[in-house]
Amino acid sequence: MPRPRRFLPAGPLRGRVRVPGDKSISHRALMLSALAVGESRITGLLEGEDVLATAAAMRAMGAQVERSGEGVWRVHGVGVGGLLQPERALDMGNSGTSTRLLMGLIASHPITATFIGDASLSKRPMGRVIEPLSLMGADFTSSPGGTLPLMLRGASPAVPIEYCLPVASAQVKSAILLAGLNTAGITTVIEPVPTRDHSERMLSGFGAELTVEVDAAGIRTIRIRGEAELQPQTIVVPGDPSSAAFFIVAGLIVPGSELTIENVGLNPTRAGLIAVLRAMGGSIEEVNPREVGGEPVADLLVKHSALKGIAIDPAIAPSMIDEFPILFVAAALAQGRTVTSGLDELRVKESDRLSTMAAALIAAGARVTETEDGLVIDGTGGEPLEGGGPIATHLDHRIAMSMAVAGLASYHGVEVDDTRPIATSFPDFEALLDGLAG
Repeated sequence: MPRPRRFLPAGPLRGRVRVPGDKSISHRALMLSALAVGESRITGLLEGEDVLATAAAMRAMGAQVERSGEGVWRVHGVGVGGLLQPERALDMGNSGTSTRLLMGLIASHPITATFIGDASLSKRPMGRVIEPLSLMGADFTSSPGGTLPLMLRGASPAVPIEYCLPVASAQVKSAILLAGLNTAGITTVIEPVPTRDHSERMLSGFGAELTVEVDAAGIRTIRIRGEAELQPQTIVVPGDPSSAAFFIVAGLIVPGSELTIENVGLNPTRAGLIAVLRAMGGSIEEVNPREVGGEPVADLLVKHSALKGIAIDPAIAPSMIDEFPILFVAAALAQGRTVTSGLDELRVKESDRLSTMAAALIAAGARVTETEDGLVIDGTGGEPLEGGGPIATHLDHRIAMSMAVAGLASYHGVEVDDTRPIATSFPDFEALLDGLAG
């Protein structure tokens, strides 16, 4: 049953909040630990449904994955090439990341796996991953349109390829690199537009032989030598910047707010939102910057700010692709016009995030025009939104959380049609938000 909720206007948000572990890093930590020989320990793992789907898949293919004590995960890996045939279909739930990365991992192993998912995931296109993995020798039988349910027969031996990404996608890049782990020779990915580099950092950290070259035009060439021997690691997962984004924007748009968000990962390939919000006039200060497991981390001090609309350079989109829904909320409260473009990728996320956010914000009283590849938003100049709803979230966790934050900066609150999808990435979101507004 859907679980609707009206998020009501709040007084100043004050205090400290710690967001869950980074989802991208959590997925990769489980997968690479499962391919190392020996025991890895992971703390700070995001325990949302998406990451738990990855953990269940690695268990199904022979790794020992267990949670012990207060949030410590222990993984006994099977070694590169050691994955076992899963006995039943791998249920990916709502997780596109789990699906695409695991397709890469399995593609160079001599096993057959069937991927299934929920209604939302089963609409998402997998063709962009199927194409390069097929070139490496894997065989796919998918549903019409290249969607789930999908059967993958891995190749043994797989063939190393050189592949230039036709669209900026960290998931496609990562799938190819993971397939390259168990492929003799050098697998090469050419990336014309940089995307998040968690896979490269973590593969190197586990001992894979990986190089990255950047030419004068900014084109990245990533090479990985196959038949790698991965060493077990102790991993501390930093806080997810995509989850922190909701509290950053809430702190900026609710008058009188002053928030500290602890332990936020600030990988430059993920920190585009902070740069954009600062350009809009947002007060976001990095406190106690440090490095954890090869990833830059800091606490963020956020204060209510008078935001102004800007035109956002499409080149920054890959470093904040998941943060656009909440950025649109900030833009709706800013002074003047915010223009976004080059966001075609948002049409194939958990929902069509351009159409869904346009409709949601208009229902809450914002002035929004949808274009082919972006939104144009004329802000209120800091005045609260009228509010309204119920907002159709289309089972998309980021739409639900974005509109919850919009409700805090409204006259009459914003009703979200279903809060259940929030659990896929941020199970404690509502409790943390309620605690700050108290």
